[in-house]
Amino acid sequence: RVCEFFSRSPPRVEPTMTEKGFAIVSDVNKQGWEKSDFPILCETCLGDNPYVRIMKDEYGWECRVCKRPFTHWKWKPGTGARYKATVLCMTCAKMKNVCQCCIFDLEYGLPVAVRDKYMEEAARVEMPGGKDGSDVNRDFFKAQAKEAVERGDIQYGKSSKNPILEKLARSEPYYKRNRPKICSFFVKGTCNRGQECPYRHEMPEQGELSDQKLLDRFHGENDPVAQKIFRHIDEKLTVKPPEDRTVTTLYAGGLGPGVTQQDIRNAFYVFGEIKSIKMVPKQFCCFVTYASRVSAEKAMDELHMRLTIKDKKIRIQWGKSTAKPGEASESSGAGPSDGVGPQNMQGRGNVLTPYYPATDPASIGNAPLPGMPEEEKKPVQVQKKPSGFGGF
Repeated sequence: RVCEFFSRSPPRVEPTMTEKGFAIVSDVNKQGWEKSDFPILCETCLGDNPYVRIMKDEYGWECRVCKRPFTHWKWKPGTGARYKATVLCMTCAKMKNVCQCCIFDLEYGLPVAVRDKYMEEAARVEMPGGKDGSDVNRDFFKAQAKEAVERGDIQYGKSSKNPILEKLARSEPYYKRNRPKICSFFVKGTCNRGQECPYRHEMPEQGELSDQKLLDRFHGENDPVAQKIFRHIDEKLTVKPPEDRTVTTLYAGGLGPGVTQQDIRNAFYVFGEIKSIKMVPKQFCCFVTYASRVSAEKAMDELHMRLTIKDKKIRIQWGKSTAKPGEASESSGAGPSDGVGPQNMQGRGNVLTPYYPATDPASIGNAPLPGMPEEEKKPVQVQKKPSGFGGF
């Protein structure tokens, strides 16, 4: 990518007479102002044009986060796109590993809130006090972060890969984000420039994405884009537990040929007591049964799309229920049917068992079986149902 720079130097500071002679009273380097030679941008903000003309303005803008002057950059990503500019200083962008323009993560292209939720705790960097913190704490933390950036101690990009973030990451740049803004005169019905208008002639869409704030995106608070992605994760990427509470078995598929039962136990035992492990080598899978449902749910939440055994990703799913669909429970009961129903049920204590006249000798005039209870010795009158031809 070829970039052409147009620089505008800051105003020259003239020496001023002081008590100890001539000196420069306003020294930008002592005030912590930032000077950079190239911005930190993502592929989407740079645009699809391989030749970019970037305008440079030293100390021409104030950082939206730390409120310090920094080198401001402005460019046009491509034909039909609007002019874009940096809104963060380079130190704040490196501290969060985000683009200076769109404030999305440089590695995954996701909002900060989504990335930090699935990233390791040691790799997160949070500014004390958030967006409502005091200026003193912000300045002190900014100085500490600047030293950490110079030493290379920022943990973003050094932690292990997260499978959920890799699945959500953008594989290609999203150039639709560089479109011109909507023409306000067109919305009012007073735009007379027609095709020559550099803005879009369409009505704005009202919704949660229409109200986005830069500080909320940087700090990962109340970001509507992140909330939309979280709903997508809950609907598409989250496995719901079965309604049957007796199911405590997890299915692990995609095992390598060298995976043993001890490897499976080492990956699952930390979430609770394991009742049994059944290996199926021919299908390259296994079934892990926990002693409690709580342990199984915890293992599913922690290992789904995250488990890797011997450099191979393992698929985790819930096992199927072992209850037969025809079994009747005491709470629901069995519906009326031919020969089996509430009117043809015999009671033995607190257990209800179906009564079939064909298996009762007393119903056909024979002697009762030895050991039969007294209430079952009496013949049961079974009501005959009419046939489908009016009884003929």
